[in-house]
Amino acid sequence: MKARPVHILLVEDNDDHAELIRIQLTERLTGATMDRVRDGEEALDYLRRKGDDVEAHRPDLVLLDLKLPKVDGHDVLRQIKSDVGLQGIPVAVLTTSQAQSDEAKAYRNHATRFLTKSVAWEGLHEVIRDAVPRQGA
Repeated sequence: MKARPVHILLVEDNDDHAELIRIQLTERLTGATMDRVRDGEEALDYLRRKGDDVEAHRPDLVLLDLKLPKVDGHDVLRQIKSDVGLQGIPVAVLTTSQAQSDEAKAYRNHATRFLTKSVAWEGLHEVIRDAVPRQGA
């Protein structure tokens, strides 16, 4: 059975960071698809398929920045993990924050992984591989 492509939702307000992540994905994951939203409110609408996102794909993984406009990443994570319909989606926090308090809070809210952007580019493929089970394997 052929594995379906991995679909990732990137929640990132910084265009440069989003482009670096897109490059990493295309170089390391053949056939992966990615949608991007720019703030926490858009992320929740996308995941809950509200408004313009009624036809949104259910992601296999959410890559979540913490410092977001409208709804911050910690609140997005908390809402994902408290929603029965969404809580099974792995969420990897990908942030510039190196604060241990942010990392501890992310794990308390059931983040799958916590990566700082300064070192994350090398570990991004590993996070995706570990968080997203391959179908048919």
